[in-house]
Amino acid sequence: MANVQYYDVIIKPVVTEKSMNEMAYKKYTFLVHPDANKTMIREAVEKMFDGVKVSEVNTLNQNGKKKRRGMTIGFTPKTKKAVVTLTEDSKDIEIFEGL
Repeated sequence: MANVQYYDVIIKPVVTEKSMNEMAYKKYTFLVHPDANKTMIREAVEKMFDGVKVSEVNTLNQNGKKKRRGMTIGFTPKTKKAVVTLTEDSKDIEIFEGL
């Protein structure tokens, strides 16, 4: 496994209609490094955002889509998403406030 630091774990937040509706229940969705595990994701979220306590982390792997260019067939890169659930007494994550 690659040497992944906590600031390399979270790539970007996922901003979709479903993920925005889940924010009411303190569930936030992030695109994460494919080699990151649940404990790494938990530590990264708690270090990057002050006053945040993570209660649960759910991950899902997405394989790349098949793409063609003429007769050549390839795949887009595989990705990994993480749905992070915060505790009840935890602060909200500020990057989603203006959305």
